[in-house]
Amino acid sequence: MKTNYLYLGALLLVLASCKDNVKVEVKTDSTDTVVAATPEAPKADSATVAKAWEAYMTPSKGHEMLAKDNGTWNAEMTFWSPDSPEPMKSTAVATYKMILGGKYQEANYTGDMMGMPFEGRGTVAYDNAKEKFISTWIDNMGTGMMVSEGTYDEASKTLTFTGNMVDPVTKKEKLIKEIITYMDNDTQKMEMFDVENGKEFKSMEIISKRKK
Repeated sequence: MKTNYLYLGALLLVLASCKDNVKVEVKTDSTDTVVAATPEAPKADSATVAKAWEAYMTPSKGHEMLAKDNGTWNAEMTFWSPDSPEPMKSTAVATYKMILGGKYQEANYTGDMMGMPFEGRGTVAYDNAKEKFISTWIDNMGTGMMVSEGTYDEASKTLTFTGNMVDPVTKKEKLIKEIITYMDNDTQKMEMFDVENGKEFKSMEIISKRKK
């Protein structure tokens, strides 16, 4: 035990003479054996931190792309169920606008679904640090929130999101995929897929046309 104390004292003297960016965490077990000593990561200076935050908060090309949706759109919605081959159809009006200094897209949907009034709210962010789009969705047909992340493919003009939502029947999370195809400046197609065991089932399609 005395040897262990001597070793511990020598270790602390050596570490004390090291550079300031070394953080020492020394733990001993019941036999006084030294367990760990870890270096601390170097800290960024204030100028580097300020530059990083400025880049993070400044709208970029991803935000410019979202801003092109500003305006009112007429939406024709089609739904499919695994239990019924007959599609269900509905209509809605969607209004898009950029909020908080052009950093986020806000979407408001109103319409009719299965004979009931429908209302939904969506937000889309482009995270400059992640370099990904992040989407949230809530509506009056449930009490949960759908969150997904996506990337844009310029060649196919598609924005593909993947995420999770809770199935109210099974009360378990399920994987979903959403593909938005920019057919032209005034027409978009959104397709929603349920993904289970690697298989995709198309559950919804929305054709949106800009109201002029």
